[in-house]
Amino acid sequence: MAKIANKQVICEVLMKAAKTDKDVMALCSDSRGSGSFTPFADEFPKQFVETGIAEQNLVGISAGLAKCGKKPYAVSPACFLSTRSYEQAKVDVAYSNTNVKLVGISGGISYGALGMSHHSAQDIAAMSAIPNMRVYLPSDRLQTECLTKALLDDNKPAYIRVGRNAVEDVYEEGAVPFEMDKATVITQGTDVAIIACGEMVKPSVEAAKLLKKRGITATVVDMYCVKPLDRDTIVKAASNAKVVLTVEEHSPFGGLGSMVSQVVGSECPRKIINMALPDAPVITGNSKEVFDYYGLNAEGIAQKASAIVS
Repeated sequence: MAKIANKQVICEVLMKAAKTDKDVMALCSDSRGSGSFTPFADEFPKQFVETGIAEQNLVGISAGLAKCGKKPYAVSPACFLSTRSYEQAKVDVAYSNTNVKLVGISGGISYGALGMSHHSAQDIAAMSAIPNMRVYLPSDRLQTECLTKALLDDNKPAYIRVGRNAVEDVYEEGAVPFEMDKATVITQGTDVAIIACGEMVKPSVEAAKLLKKRGITATVVDMYCVKPLDRDTIVKAASNAKVVLTVEEHSPFGGLGSMVSQVVGSECPRKIINMALPDAPVITGNSKEVFDYYGLNAEGIAQKASAIVS
């Protein structure tokens, strides 16, 4: 199992595409190193733009390049890309419907030790609220590869959020059940439906294994496509379960939990609980320490599921 960061996979896929497609471009806001895009900048200097610490310019320039027929990928820390350049994302990219892919690196609490200024716990809600903007949170390197390749084949705006660190594989190499804008059902159960996205998918899968030992069966859904949300899969998973549990590395407001709750409430009413980051500045620590503290790990998810099922 190759354990690498999802952001590195994005760079590798784009570099392969850039060799034959000179319209593929990468832009960074002084983030080529942290975004793992130094290799792209070195090999394709004419297809790379460095804006410096100027996220609004990053997105605006990307939109201009897209209008000229280029295929720009704007790479910047999610905490800044989703806030400092929000107007440009809304107007220049989404409202103008330009072929810009916004890549939010080090999402969620990846920059744990740097505190709230570097956390992006509101980006799912913010970006999902913009018409024409799609929002994706791939769970591992293999799904990230599939998603990046798929996005190269369309000309619509998108926001992709990935973490900073290497993550364990959720899927098996060469056997990723990927379908664009279709959630992946990883396990099947009838007691609880666990719907997760991004880095919370892996601990949700591990939680399902713990629950099985306790006599509780769980459906685990990888909702990498937060927008457009796969409503059909949500309804099917919820309808076949007693309760629903959503898990996300995000604020409890406006994210995956809120969206799933709307669908479940209107289509197949069930008790639904959302596990998320608190509505407060999170503790200081690395990702594992933060997740462990708030119970966003396999044991914490299993405990919450057990509590709501009983």
